[in-house]
Order: sequence, then C-alpha cells, then structure tokens
Amino acid sequence: MSHTILDVRNSSIRFGGLRAIDEVSIHVDTGEIVALIGPNGAGKTTLFNCITGLYKPTGGDIAFFDSAKKFVRINGFKPNKITELGLARTFQNIRLFSSMTALENVMIGYHSRLKAGVLGAILRDRRTRAEEQDVIDVSMGILRKLRLERYANEIASNLPYGAQRLLEIARAMATGPQLLLLDEPAAGMNLVETKRLDYFISKIRDEEQITILLIEHDMNLVMSIAERIYVLDYGSLIAEGSPAEIRMNPAVIKAYLGE
Repeated sequence: MSHTILDVRNSSIRFGGLRAIDEVSIHVDTGEIVALIGPNGAGKTTLFNCITGLYKPTGGDIAFFDSAKKFVRINGFKPNKITELGLARTFQNIRLFSSMTALENVMIGYHSRLKAGVLGAILRDRRTRAEEQDVIDVSMGILRKLRLERYANEIASNLPYGAQRLLEIARAMATGPQLLLLDEPAAGMNLVETKRLDYFISKIRDEEQITILLIEHDMNLVMSIAERIYVLDYGSLIAEGSPAEIRMNPAVIKAYLGE
C-alpha cells in the first residue's frame, strides 16, 4: 500500500521583492516517479532547495514521512538532518569529489550512516574495521547496480560524462534514501546515455523501492518515465496530471511545450 512520503503545502519563498515560489503544493507517494517541469527560471531547483534544506521557505509547510512512519515537518532543517531522515538529492551541476575514485565518492555518501565515532577511528577497534569493510562492500554493491563497477578505482573526473552523472546518483543512493530527488539528471547527455539513465531510474524505483522526484528538461525522458507531472511557471504551479494530460494541457503548451 502506497502512502504520501513528501507533502509540500502552500510553500513560498521570497528573495528580496521577488517571490521565487508562490504557494506551491505538491505531494509524492511511495513507489512513484514524479516529474517537475517548466521553463528555465520557473522555480524548480528553488523548490528542491527548499525541500532539501538549502533554503528556508518563507511560507507554507514541507513534511516528510520518515522510516518510523511518522510525518516530520522539515521546514528549516539543515541538509544533513534531512538526509538522515531518508531524503537524498543530486544537483544540476555535477558535484563529485573529482580527485577521488568512484568507489570513494560512493563511500562518502554511505558515511552519513556510520556509527563508529572519532575514538573508534583512532583506535581502529574491531567494530570500526568491520564497519569500514561494510562501507566498501555496500558501496561496491551500489556501483554494480548501476553497472559502474569497472570504474571503481578510476578518478571520478576521468569517467565518461554519462558515468559521472550515474555516479552522483550512486552516491545519493549510498545515504540510504526512501526518496531521491534528481535535479536534471539527463542534462548534457546524448541519446544513448539518456536511454541508459531511463532504465536505471526505473530500476532504482522497482528494485530498491526508492521513490523518485525529478526535475528534467528532456521531455522524451519525462513522458516515458514519470507517472505524474507537475508544471511550474514563474514560481506558480500551473498544471498537474499524467503525461497524457500534461501533453494536451493548453496552459502547459503555451508556457513550455510550445505551440
């Protein structure tokens, strides 16, 4: 049985006199792939930043259904606290640790789950050593799931562009999220890379039971993968519906899809 995992109600944020997000309400249910689309400057990434704690909304509520199955109001929470609750994200611009290996990048994502403290790291007791091995094993497992294992010991900046994009998703998965927010995951990808991404997003949802909310400009990807779509324009929500409904919506066609 699915239930709401993210509930954004009448969320607003102002930057000076500009209202970047204007009383936007969206919800995401467990097991869904939901897309957020709209023209450049519509407020999509700003909304992501509000949800993930980079910005504090000036109005409205954002609630997350955590692993203890209770709603937590996350307005104003710090990003690391939101990640601990089970909500992870990627960024529009790749933010890998470029001089570290692919495996090390994923291990850093997993680090937020670790129990061993500073003393354990200094003394390198049995529990700390076991935990370190567990981090390596789990991180390699995530690389395998995204077919990135051949790059495990490669420096991240040397990976092909499409693999770097997938590595960012792998690092976010390592935090153990229930909900994964992807900010333009197909940006800069060619057709082959985008089809591969489409496959892996579905696989993450189906096999890992991770719910997906994504911002994306590639309409072929959105229409093939999303079950529901929200459309923003000038910070306001102008439409919500299935891909078929959005494709035929006059307001969406005028604002974004083109006549």
